[in-house]
Order: sequence, then structure tokens, then C-alpha cells
Amino acid sequence: MTTVGMKPRVLTVLGATGTIGVNTLDVVARHPGRFEVFALTGATQVERMLGQCRIHHPRFAVMSEPAAAAALRARVAEEGLTVEVLEGAAALIEVATAPEVDTLMAAIVGAAGLPATLAAAQAGKRILLANKETLVVSGQLFMDAIAASGAELLPIDSEHNAIFQALPRDFNGDFLQAGVKALWLTASGGPFRTLSAAAIAAATPAQAVAHPNWVMGKKISVDSASLMNKGLEVIEARWLFNARPEQIKVVVHPQSIVHSMVEYADGSVIAQMGTPDMRTPIAYALGFPERIEAGVSALDLMGRQLTFEAPDTARFPCLQLAFDALAAGGNAAAVLNAANEVAVARFLDGAVAFSAIAASIAHTLDTLAGGAADTLDDLLEADRQARSVAATYLEAR
Repeated sequence: MTTVGMKPRVLTVLGATGTIGVNTLDVVARHPGRFEVFALTGATQVERMLGQCRIHHPRFAVMSEPAAAAALRARVAEEGLTVEVLEGAAALIEVATAPEVDTLMAAIVGAAGLPATLAAAQAGKRILLANKETLVVSGQLFMDAIAASGAELLPIDSEHNAIFQALPRDFNGDFLQAGVKALWLTASGGPFRTLSAAAIAAATPAQAVAHPNWVMGKKISVDSASLMNKGLEVIEARWLFNARPEQIKVVVHPQSIVHSMVEYADGSVIAQMGTPDMRTPIAYALGFPERIEAGVSALDLMGRQLTFEAPDTARFPCLQLAFDALAAGGNAAAVLNAANEVAVARFLDGAVAFSAIAASIAHTLDTLAGGAADTLDDLLEADRQARSVAATYLEAR
């Protein structure tokens, strides 16, 4: 329900044509008058962006690829839509930081979403963070920007959103004061949970993207299959909640009903549960501190069994590599992320085996970890070098 006289939140969606962006706009459409879409951004999906422009009437649409921007511009003109089409990285920053915008959905996959999201943090926006790489690559830098500007940070990943819901409302990062003992991130285990190491090593891209519970993009689906997705979430949790590495635990929960848990000093464990549907965390963040309708089917626990098991880092070494990068500090997480992006892209192209993903990340960390991470330029340089090292390693395999 929209509060009478309530000023609508003005929203820019970075990555509008991806899974998170589509689900965000689905929730927005359920609450007419509550949200105003200022800008939508995408990369190459012209037809999907055009359809979103027809429905949501943004002031701006940004395509990161110039050819896609030109095609969208022509289609917008043909249909007489009033949206202005922009292109490139600078335009992403422009629509993320525009004075009219108070809320940013940061859902661009990969390091490409980092500069605009960091700029929005520096501009004091409410940031709904679905882009893992922002905190993985630039955790300290990003959290410093949030603190300096007074920006508001709300996590969208189902696991971090669950923890956010299970923590005290006034939690300020002090575990002792809040009586928090540990954060438990649940992992579905992905499509390879029960496979042997040999079967995992020989897995195809089609097998890797066939997630048993969630509908996600190809890259994040491969990360789920390798458990790198959970490793990136461990690094995110460290920054989001001011947690030490030993205060972050991972448990495999194949049913994806318990989205994560907070363990307290008195022995209580508070879990957030729900149907596996990203519209739940999106709606929680969009409406915060209110809860708004998300279009999600009710959770039915009758006849269901919930199981939990320890992750196997021998079969899924990417999870341990992420913990190692977090412990190493400096530029290690940026190196880890970049090497993973390169390896996953090569795997999806059919150029390397699934087992090459972890191997190339380990090699790249050994080669580059330990460098400076004081500025965005430092981190982007670490990202560039890591991509080069990982690509060279994979070409030799």
C-alpha cells in the first residue's frame, strides 16, 4: 500500500536487463506511485531495454556498448518514447549520482559496476547492493565512502539480506555489543554438490549453469557451481557486517529455504526463511524499513525436510581460495575476482575445463597478491594485471 502523500523514491537501476534488474522492476510495478524510475542501464539487450522503457518511462536509458546504444536510440525514436539514450561508463556514473536520484539498485555483474556504485556511495545515495564485486574488490574503500557521505547500504544478495534481517535493527558492526557470535551463510551446494571430483572436473557449461534452485545469469550460476559465489559472499560479509573471517561460517543447505542465520552468544540462532525468489530481498530493501508485497509465493514447510552439511573444500577449492584472499588482504580479493571472471568466461566459451577455474585463480593469487589497495586506481590496476596473468595461464593449458 502506498502511503498517501508519500514522496516516491527516485530509482536508477544499474543492470536493469539482468535477472536482478528484471525482478526489481517487477516489484516496482506492483507499487505504482511508490517508486519513480529515473534511469535504466544495460549492456547489449536492446529489445529487453526497449520493453522496459515502454513500461517504466525512465528519463534515461544507458547502454554500455555503443552499438547497442545506437540501436536502442533508433528504436526509441521510431516509437516516439521520451527516454534519452546514453552510452558508456561515464553515463553510468552520471545516472547513478544524479541529484534527482535517491536510490540506486547496483546490479551490474562484474567489476564493470564498481566505478558507478562507488560514485553513488560518495554521493550519499541509498544503495541496494547486488553487485558482489563492489565489496569484493574495493571493500575498505567502499565502506569508507559510505561512512564519509552518510550513504545508506542495503544488501540484496539473499544471504546477506537474510543476515541483515536477523541482526538487531540498531546493529552497528559491534559483535560484542550486539551479542553476535557468528554469521552463517547458507549455500545450496549448486548442481555439482553430490558429484565426484573427477565428474566435477569434466563438467560442461550446460551442466554448470543448471542451478537446482535459483534462476540466475550464466556467470553467477558457474560461480555457484564452483562455490566461488559463496567465497565472494564471505568477503562481502566481512565488509557489510564488520566481521572477522573466523566469525563467518558456511553451511551447505541444498533446499535453499534457510537463506542465512545469525548465531548469538546466548545460544540462539535466528534464521531468515522463505521461498527461493530474489524478489523477497529486493522488496525488503526497496521498502525498508517497511515490508512491501513482492509477488512471492508463500513458503510451505509441510512435508519438507531441511538438511545441512559442511562444505567440501577439496572438491570445491574456490571457497578456500576466497578465505585465503580475505586473510591476505591488500589487493588479493581484487586479484581473486578478476582471475575468476576471466576463467569463468573461458569455461563458458568451452575453451577450458571446469577444473581450470580454481587452478588459474590460485596461480594468479600466487603471482600478484600482496599489492597496494589504497585507491580505486590501485584496485583497477590489480584487476587489469590479474586478467592478463589469468588469461596467459589459461592459454597455456
